[in-house]
Order: sequence, then structure tokens, then C-alpha cells
Amino acid sequence: MVIINRQTGGRVRGRGPRRIVRPSSSSEPATETVFGTHTFEIKGYSLTKGMGVGKYIESKKFSIGGYEWVIYFYPDGKYTKDNNYSYVSAFVRLFSRVATRVSAFYELNLLDQRGKRKRHAGSHFDHSLEKGPIIFRIGGCMWGYNQFYNRKDLENSAFLKDDTLKIKCTIGVVVTLSSDSPKLKTIEVPESNIGAHFGVLLDSGAFSDVTFSVGGEKFHAHKLFLAARSKLFLTQLVNGGEKDEDGGIVVNDIEPKVFKALLHFIYRDSLMQDTELYMSRSSLFSSLSETFPAKLLAAAAKFDLSRLKLMCESIFCKDISIDSVVSILLLADRNHATELKLTCLKFTVQHLKAVMQSEGYKYLNQNHPLLQAEVLETL
Repeated sequence: MVIINRQTGGRVRGRGPRRIVRPSSSSEPATETVFGTHTFEIKGYSLTKGMGVGKYIESKKFSIGGYEWVIYFYPDGKYTKDNNYSYVSAFVRLFSRVATRVSAFYELNLLDQRGKRKRHAGSHFDHSLEKGPIIFRIGGCMWGYNQFYNRKDLENSAFLKDDTLKIKCTIGVVVTLSSDSPKLKTIEVPESNIGAHFGVLLDSGAFSDVTFSVGGEKFHAHKLFLAARSKLFLTQLVNGGEKDEDGGIVVNDIEPKVFKALLHFIYRDSLMQDTELYMSRSSLFSSLSETFPAKLLAAAAKFDLSRLKLMCESIFCKDISIDSVVSILLLADRNHATELKLTCLKFTVQHLKAVMQSEGYKYLNQNHPLLQAEVLETL
């Protein structure tokens, strides 16, 4: 926004008393709105259920219009009185400490992950001409939607894919500039892609200083990365592992594909894209424990990779049912997957009568009495 000043003035000569004409001035203030967007990606959505009303997860801080903002997502809603656990809530918070009020518009959208359309879930832009911008009076002030989206509809929609939810927030900050101030410009900082660069280093094997021999396959890596991500990985394999005739460290208890996924996470901080990761459905513990995600969960637990373990837990959360809950509970208990185990216990309590009639519960009663007692203690 620019303030335009016009000035005229001077002396006028003529008959009679000399008059001094005072300078006159006018100004035409103009406003502009600085826009920016931020996408909040919530991985492991199913693990957030049951947090409780008023409990939230928050995005990273992001900057728009010279201020820092945060998105708050409430899986069980922000307020009880008009929610009753039926809706998720979403809010935008002004994170910066400010001495003056901040005028802004905002929009929150759930992203359809099929890429076909965008769900217009909530927006202040729709009636901005009628009501004007929202006023964020102080730092910490927030605006949003308690009934952002019906939770049952959300969980059966295309907005939730691979247990991941994406919320796009657009904010328009109304700014006023003085006449001698330059036009305010914003710099959009892209998301970090450091994991992709580290992944290239892994794939190329450049500067590697350690080699693993897994089921006849060779994997090249870097001790520095391994040590930074998992001390147990370094101590159990690199420093104390058996070596083959070529000096490679022999890994006997992990399959090559699982080890590859393990290294993929260590370097890229993400799950390897593989359809087998999402084919874990089984009602039998013996067959469930032989699936790819179960083996990756066991490897993550072994090397204390807590984030990878949570990613694997979120995959199994999607498969919890009357027939499968006991098998998944056993898997979670075996691998110390506390979040997954808690989710299974809650599900069992909520559907106790049906679960107790399942074959899985009969197996639990006969072979794991202590875990069965833990289920009953949850009641």
C-alpha cells in the first residue's frame, strides 16, 4: 500500500493587504493484502483419535505478511458443548507477539488427495466484503471452525489417504505502508528437501565407509548417518557385527527388503513407497507377524527408531477390526508399540462383547492370560 501526498502553496500578490496562502495537502491511503499459504500434513491420523476434547496437534510455525502463524487441529474437537466428539476442529493462531491489532483473512481447506478437487471446508474470504477482515487482537489469538468437518465422513473420504490428512491454510494480512516505505514483499521459503539429498547419497553409495551383507545383497552406508539416527544401530551392527570375507557386516535376522526400508528411513525420514507396506490385513497373529510392515515395525523397535515405529503403528491402526484387533494387540505388545497397543485396548473395550466372541480372543485367553487380564483391567 502506498500513501500518495499532494502539496500546493506559495505567495499571491495583489492590491490590499498581502496574504500568505498556507500550503494545503491531501493523502489517499491505500491498503493491500499480502497472501501466503501453508500445508499442514498430519501423518498417523488414527493415532490422534482419543486425545480428548480440547487437545490439539499443531503445525510448524510459518510466516505470512511479516507475522508468524500456527495451525491447530483438534481430532476430538475444541469444545464439548456443540461438538459431542462428532466433528474435528481447525483453527489459525497468530503466534507472533504483537503490540497492535493484526487484520487478516483466512481460509482452511481439506485437500482431496486424489488430486481431482479441493474441499472448501471453511473460509473467511467468502464474506470479506460484508464483514471485513478478522481482527487478531493479541499474540496467541486464534480464529477457526469448531465443526470443521464431520469426523465419520472425514474418515470415509478421499481427504484421508494412507492415514494422512492434509490441511491447506491461506492467510491474507492487511498491511498499511507509509509514503516513504517500500512496498512490502514476502519471501516464500520452500519445504525442506534435505532428506531427498541424503537419499541420493544413499542410492549412489558415494563416500560410504561401511557395507552390510544382508541375504546375499550388499548395502553401502555412512557411519556418521547411522550414528546420528540410531546409536543402537551403530553399536549392535557396525561395532559388534560379524563380518564376511569382503569385510562387509553380516546381518542375519533382517530380510534385505526390510533392511532397505530401514536405511531409506534413516536417510530420508520417510517410509519407502511400497504397496506391500499397506497390505497388512490378517486375522491370524502368525501370518500377521510375517508381513512386511510387521517386520519393519520389529526392526524399528530393535534399533529404537521411534518415529519409524509410529509410522508402522499407524498402518496397523487402519486395519483394526473385530477379527483383527487381538492379533494386532499381540503384535503391539511384542514390539513395545505403546500407541498401537493403547488403541487396540480402547477398541476392545468399546466392542467387548463382539471381540470376546471372536477366535482371536479365544486364542488370547488360552495363550496370553496376562495380556487378557490387561484388557479386562482397561474396563
